[in-house]
Amino acid sequence: MIARSVPEPGARQSGFLSASGDRTVSVAAVAVLSFVAGLLAAAQFVRLHNGQAAADRVFELRVYHTLPGRIPTLHSNFRDHNIALLKKHGIESIGYWTPQDPPDSDNTLIFLLAHDSREAAVRNWKEFRDDPEWQEMARASKAGGEIIEKVESTFLAPTDYSPLK
Repeated sequence: MIARSVPEPGARQSGFLSASGDRTVSVAAVAVLSFVAGLLAAAQFVRLHNGQAAADRVFELRVYHTLPGRIPTLHSNFRDHNIALLKKHGIESIGYWTPQDPPDSDNTLIFLLAHDSREAAVRNWKEFRDDPEWQEMARASKAGGEIIEKVESTFLAPTDYSPLK
C-alpha cells in the first residue's frame, strides 16, 4: 500500500520522497515488496532436485587460492567455461565470491556448489575431470603458467534450521 499524506498549510515538508511535496511511501509496502522478492529469489533453492528429496542434497564449499597474478585467469575460466561444464556434469552452482580485503582479495575465489548426494558429487567430479573439453581448456589456460596454488573442499550438510537445504 502506498500512503499519501497531505501537509497542513505552512507545515514543513518531511518524510520519505517528500521532495515532490505530498507523497510518502509506506515503509510497510517497501518491506513487503522486499520480502516477496526475497522469497522468489530463494524459491529456486527450496525444491526437489532430480526427483530426490532435498534431504539427500549436499553442498560443497570450495576455496581456490591462486598463484600471484593468476586470479584474472581463474575468473575468466569460470566465467567463460567452468560454470557451464559444472552444470553439464550435474553440479549446481549456488554462488561465487571473492574476499573484500587484501591479501586474500588478490588471490582467492570462494564458491558454493550443490550435488544431489555425496555419491553424486564423487561421480560428477570424475565426469568433470574426464571431460575432454575441460581438459583442453585447462591445458590452454595453463600455457601462461600454473594457476592454482591450493584447493580446499568442504562438504556441508544443512542444519534443521537452515533456510537453504
